[in-house]
Amino acid sequence: MNMMQLKIPFVMTPANKQLSLSLNWQLILTVFVLMSVGLIMVASASIDFAVAKYDDPWFFVRRHLIYLLLGLSSSLVILMIPTDFWRKYGWMLFLVAVFFLVIVLIPGIGRRVNGSQRWLQLGPITLQVSEMVKFCGIVFFASYLANSQYFLQTQWKELFKPLLMLVLLMWLLLLEPDFGGSVVLAVTVGGMLFLAGAKLWQCLLLLMSGVGILAGLVWFTPYRMKRLITFMDPWKDQFDSGYQLTQSLIAFGRGEWFGLGLGNSIQKMLYLPESHTDFIFAIFAEEQGFIGVLLLLGLFFVLVLQIFAVAKKAMVRNDTFVALAAFGIAVLFGFQIMVNVGVASGFFPTKGLTLPFVSYGGSSLIINCLLIALLLRIDYDLDLNVVASRKEAS
Repeated sequence: MNMMQLKIPFVMTPANKQLSLSLNWQLILTVFVLMSVGLIMVASASIDFAVAKYDDPWFFVRRHLIYLLLGLSSSLVILMIPTDFWRKYGWMLFLVAVFFLVIVLIPGIGRRVNGSQRWLQLGPITLQVSEMVKFCGIVFFASYLANSQYFLQTQWKELFKPLLMLVLLMWLLLLEPDFGGSVVLAVTVGGMLFLAGAKLWQCLLLLMSGVGILAGLVWFTPYRMKRLITFMDPWKDQFDSGYQLTQSLIAFGRGEWFGLGLGNSIQKMLYLPESHTDFIFAIFAEEQGFIGVLLLLGLFFVLVLQIFAVAKKAMVRNDTFVALAAFGIAVLFGFQIMVNVGVASGFFPTKGLTLPFVSYGGSSLIINCLLIALLLRIDYDLDLNVVASRKEAS
């Protein structure tokens, strides 16, 4: 199957010429504000670590800018692809996800860091496969569930088909291992299954089964069990297993109401590990204080509400695929934000998940940009179809 057969309209059509005028600019503004906060905080949180490790204070800032530009340029490509393409060829993304999840596990191909083999080196770019699987998973399951919604609602055995495919993806993620990525994927797809018509008892059974499996993984994996025990009382071992969490909590305490001011964090001076990635929210809390934290969380709340609004619009217009895709994106962002903030503030056990658009992390930033671009395109196509229907009616 070549590119011409897929009929991807990279050439501007009369409809696409109006794309820039019809986009959801409120959503775009929200995302760009978050990107700006992220760029500023990456610069603030990474300078000391970059000097110590690379003797270059702007090392991570430059890389973050490069990934940001890659994400934005890739988003333009996604914006040019109509929703019907994803609706029709979404099944291919499941094969793409499985292929890359298998490839990354092959010694010599997948890059191993800190005991985890999650990355592919593509020239100067490092791709974290689990991030790509999020995009593939949302589009694939939205397409699959939209096509089998009737059977899912009337024949309970149909639930096992998407579950088996989800289990396959999760199993491959756990082999890396990427516990956090598998949980995020499971929660996202679980939410999509519920919206697609799976009965409440089925979802509860799925939830309990998932919790049981995750509890088993924690129980039989010593380092995960140690993390859980440390989470219960990090101060008991604050200079070993509880070090990262206690340093994060100290950052929150230093911030008080109005923070120490931008660039004045003490914890980023090599006290708090991963201060520019997974724990950037703690540095933000230290520099901007409780008021700043409330404003940032409010901005994230607005982002998730705007995505849910697209899903609601699609449901009103009976577009199941778009509703499921938008709902999946909303659940993904909402859950990842909740976990990242919860981990940094001590509500959840330590788990490496980035804060969308704010944390340093190239693969995460690019995929988040692509998800927003997909959302913008399907929202645009929803409005375009309404306009076309009105013209036909008149």
